[in-house]
This record gives sequence, C-alpha cells and structure tokens, in this order.
Amino acid sequence: MTDRAVDTRGHAVAVGDRIRILDITPDPDMDEDELEMVRFMIGSECEVDRIDEGGLVWVSMWWSCGDGTATSCAGLSSGQFERV
Repeated sequence: MTDRAVDTRGHAVAVGDRIRILDITPDPDMDEDELEMVRFMIGSECEVDRIDEGGLVWVSMWWSCGDGTATSCAGLSSGQFERV
C-alpha cells in the first residue's frame, strides 16, 4: 500500500484527505440497486480510506436503507477525483 496519489489537477492526495468524486467506473457485475448507489456517489465529497499499490484511491459511503445500512466502496484513478 502507498500513502500518496495524485488527483485530476495534479495535487497530491493522502489517506484522510477530503476529495470530490468526479466519475466512477462501475463493476459490470453490479445489480441495479448497487449501480444506483455508486452513481449517486458522483459529485459527493468523502474522505480517502486507503491508497492501494496501483495508486487507486479508495473511498466508501454509508447508506441508510429500509432494512438497515449499506456501504458502497469505490477505487478511483487520478482522473476520477479532485482534492477539496
């Protein structure tokens, strides 16, 4: 795992930084409910959870659902987010 990545504007980003999600590439195996939650993440601001060896920035969001809570996680490449 690495501790730094670069956003769409070339700014350094680290674990704990706040970013805005600009785009997400959904997993082709997602069902419609998961896909809807992931698409809703675009434009949202959240904290960087981790940065993997490939430089993907991982974020997660929690959702309140009718039967409890759900979480969505996404790995973002540098063109898919900006530091705020």
